[in-house]
Amino acid sequence: MGMKTAVSIPDDLFAEADALARRQRRSRSGLYARALREYVDRHSPDSITAALNAACDEGFGEFDPFVEAATREVWKNNPW
Repeated sequence: MGMKTAVSIPDDLFAEADALARRQRRSRSGLYARALREYVDRHSPDSITAALNAACDEGFGEFDPFVEAATREVWKNNPW
């Protein structure tokens, strides 16, 4: 058993969530808990960092020499 809470949501969102819960044969509480878990996970600093790292690990292919030189010039003046 988890924490019981009350929240207010717009009527149309409630109706959509209720219909989705029925289609998935899950309780509204289960649907809300899963949705909130996904939202929290997606917005946690660690998951954001992991997503950015994964994007960087994929690589960017070959760079245009002009773009590469311009980027290096911009970064030279960056205080980071």
